[in-house]
Amino acid sequence: MMRAAATAIQFLTRLPVPGGAETSEAFRQEIRRALLLFPLVGAGIGVLTAMALWLADLALPFTLAVLVALALEARLTGALHEDALADLCDGLGGGRTPEDVLRILKDSRIGAFGALGLGFGVALRAVGLMAMPDPIKAMIALVVSGALGRLLMLAVMAAVPPVPGREGLGGSVAPSADWKGVGIAALLAAPALLLGVFADMRAMAAWLILGGLFLLWYRALLRRRIGGSTGDAIGAAGYVGIVLATLAFAMER
Repeated sequence: MMRAAATAIQFLTRLPVPGGAETSEAFRQEIRRALLLFPLVGAGIGVLTAMALWLADLALPFTLAVLVALALEARLTGALHEDALADLCDGLGGGRTPEDVLRILKDSRIGAFGALGLGFGVALRAVGLMAMPDPIKAMIALVVSGALGRLLMLAVMAAVPPVPGREGLGGSVAPSADWKGVGIAALLAAPALLLGVFADMRAMAAWLILGGLFLLWYRALLRRRIGGSTGDAIGAAGYVGIVLATLAFAMER
């Protein structure tokens, strides 16, 4: 489990953590176990982002502190989910056939749909944090949304079979995810999830409803447009889960 934890951190962040998989073959084996730790590692990313927000808020107006914290998080994660969101928006927006969509997903360049999707996604998250009544709730939202976003990733893996013949997270890893694994991952991330329940039970209930509705819609969309899931589709779902959780915590009582 220690190697799986190091592999999960290596995959989701740019932190130079020793002890993870050292070869591509070992990585393919370890990442399957590491999936169970994705929500917990996501909560850890949220903790570091929350600390950055707290420090920035000591010297800057809160709105600027939010932007600084999100920028540092993007650096910490290598903008993993943001890149996936932009690629998926480009593919779905610019492709007419499944082949077109998959071809565009392989293109590293960002187009108009990708720029708009990424811009709206980051803006919704930033404005949601800025709308929090105080920095403490924003910090809690960062931790909880970090776990919930990666939990939604696992749910997409379990609910949507991968596109046949695809490599990477979508093709070689996603088939090993199932609903039992989603439940275990939720238990491992229980400290972060319980923090969310104690901080704002309504927000957690709202995320559960919104996340469930999104999963049903997203599953139908991916099966209809490209015949299954890909790494970009899974990564984008993680960012959507983070945004939905942030907006849920930003709701006024």
